[in-house]
Amino acid sequence: MRDVARAAGVSRMTVSRALKQDSPISKETRERILKVVRDMNYVPDQMAGSLTTKRSGFVAVLVPSLNNLHFAETVQALTEELEGIGQQILLGYTDYSAEREETLVETMLRRRPEAVVLSYDGHSDRTVQLLGDANVPVIELWERPEDPIGHTIGFSNRAAAAEMTCALIARGYRNIAFLGEADDDWTRGAARRAGFIDAMGQAGLSAHRVLKIGKPPLSIEDGAAAAPELLALFPDADCIFCVSDAPAFGVLSALTAQGRRVPDEIGIAGFGNFEVSRFANPAITTVMVDPRGIGRATGRLIAELFDEPSEAPVIPRHVKIEAQPFFRGSTKPT
Repeated sequence: MRDVARAAGVSRMTVSRALKQDSPISKETRERILKVVRDMNYVPDQMAGSLTTKRSGFVAVLVPSLNNLHFAETVQALTEELEGIGQQILLGYTDYSAEREETLVETMLRRRPEAVVLSYDGHSDRTVQLLGDANVPVIELWERPEDPIGHTIGFSNRAAAAEMTCALIARGYRNIAFLGEADDDWTRGAARRAGFIDAMGQAGLSAHRVLKIGKPPLSIEDGAAAAPELLALFPDADCIFCVSDAPAFGVLSALTAQGRRVPDEIGIAGFGNFEVSRFANPAITTVMVDPRGIGRATGRLIAELFDEPSEAPVIPRHVKIEAQPFFRGSTKPT
């Protein structure tokens, strides 16, 4: 900054002011200084600046996976919203591991983020304690946990799965099987399985047709491998509701290869409205979600929270983003 000031013929304080969006100096002076900054390839030391302003300028974002299109779209929409308030994201992925999430939370908190955003798949006790003591906004996405740490944006996976199950029952299915994940305590997949069991029980139907395989998230290959086992265990199954669209596509592929007619002989449903469900043949019935809507709502909430006076009491916000059944050719019509 001293070099820039010398080249521009101003003080270091004037350079510092010119680098701020709401600079109080004249337009001509600011443009002259910014040209020198560009010509000299000067990059301000944000960490040094944060010691004075107590603002780091970034939001910590944790997602379970980097190759899941839903999380990618959520992060993209969130990034677009945050750019409007001068914030950037520091991104980490948990690989669906509570232990890895705990480590990442601790590491990111050392860098003093101005907010923490993370997908809910259950948290360790220490993660909850760390975030509860962080004194920054904490926003949990993709679920409405019973005991949120701070704010939430998303929907109840349990309720959404129950709604899908009820809709399948309304289409005449009675012996519905559920394909889910093993080792999934406190995850959104476990919530979906619970929703299936809830709806079947409320309809007076048996919910024993449940197969749990693999670690989250299940893949297309997992679904294809599970299909023969599902039919062997539950030969009377008239519909298979899968924890997500990827295993649903795998089940569809395996059943089609066996000569089973979908939906005439057996129906298939998934969760998430991923691209694979839309372009399957037949297209797969699914639970429609809005990943970009979740990202946009998160960015807007952060902007609102930043605008509030620091002494204002924290009132948790719980923003609901709809998730609902969407029927396609893999299930029979009403």
